[in-house]
Amino acid sequence: MLFHMPRNLGERYSPLYFLAALGSGGLIVSFFMWLMAWVPHPGRPVPIFEDIVATLMNGSFAQQLAILGGWAGIALFAWMLFRLLIWNLREAAGWRRTAAYTALRESNSETQLLAAPLAVAMAINGGFILGLVFVPGLWSVVEYLFPLAMLGFLAIGVWALRLLGDFWGRILTRGGFDCSRNNGFSQLLPSFALAMIGVGLAAPAAMSQTPWVAGVSYIASSFFITMALMLGVIMLVIGLRAMMEHGADAESAPSLWVVVPIMTVVGIALMRQGHGLGVHFGSHGTPTDTFTMLTTFLSLQLAFALFGYVVMRRQGYFGRFVTGSERSAGSYVLVCPGVALAVILQFFINKGLVAIGLIDKFGMAYWLLTALPLMVQAATIWLVFTLNAKHFRVDRARKAPLASAER
Repeated sequence: MLFHMPRNLGERYSPLYFLAALGSGGLIVSFFMWLMAWVPHPGRPVPIFEDIVATLMNGSFAQQLAILGGWAGIALFAWMLFRLLIWNLREAAGWRRTAAYTALRESNSETQLLAAPLAVAMAINGGFILGLVFVPGLWSVVEYLFPLAMLGFLAIGVWALRLLGDFWGRILTRGGFDCSRNNGFSQLLPSFALAMIGVGLAAPAAMSQTPWVAGVSYIASSFFITMALMLGVIMLVIGLRAMMEHGADAESAPSLWVVVPIMTVVGIALMRQGHGLGVHFGSHGTPTDTFTMLTTFLSLQLAFALFGYVVMRRQGYFGRFVTGSERSAGSYVLVCPGVALAVILQFFINKGLVAIGLIDKFGMAYWLLTALPLMVQAATIWLVFTLNAKHFRVDRARKAPLASAER
């Protein structure tokens, strides 16, 4: 848990600690998927407070347990998200006055600064989920909230693009990017941030009943998703080349899994966009189209998950940085693929296999398959508590630095 947070870390702070807040925000989404899958919400793309209460009063015992568990999980990890976010913002303000910050701005690691807009974008997504599941009557005023939400995401997008502009402007005019130290996928963090902004901007396309709002949502989200994919492909190739020449850097090895959450976020954005195009502009996709996309994305994610696991197992990463005594802020990258797999598996089962009629909802095969995302979710929750105990307990913070150098 997070009962006592260390303060005034100064040079020991790392911007990658924003990923601790991000992971808690992702777990909010994973519990919201319980309500998406198991609470009826006719006529709406997402369940709202009124749907949840109606099912809680009249649904089966299993549905009632799922609702109570979903509510509890959302509330717990929302508290962790916002506490960690506030802590990071405070510590980052002090860290920016240190020599460590100046050195980072002149290194490959400058892109770590994108972890801040990434976490803030997740906080907006998490706040919207809180409103949907806990605030009565929110849906009656949601059309007024969508433009405000888009403005919020666009502001975060400008922040992220300015940080990226500083990085690319520096290395493309002065040089200095050390390719030999780029032996991982750490440089995919900006793609992750842009994709998170894109999926937030895509939400009104799926949920708004106002055509111009859905259209603006589609256009704005397409820009950030396209940029995320473009930068991602470039940095994927550069990072893979460096790894083949120098081997994967042990401390940044979790970055080998960052493709997994990027693909989940992009997949959700595309589903939201597709729904908006069908509702407002006559371009109706089929369940088979969604199934095909989810199958392709899930296959890519499993391939990268296996690739990263092979490398981290050979390097003994888990025994060193998760259950062992060594600490690295980059360990929080491990939370993101766990959340991403739990979420996309829920979509694959409910919007893929069930939607095309391959399995029956709530049948034996359905529950056997649903056990997979639930187990991944449980393992990810264990990982979050394990890392929080390792990194944020004050007694441990006094004994060793909380953050070490990342590439």
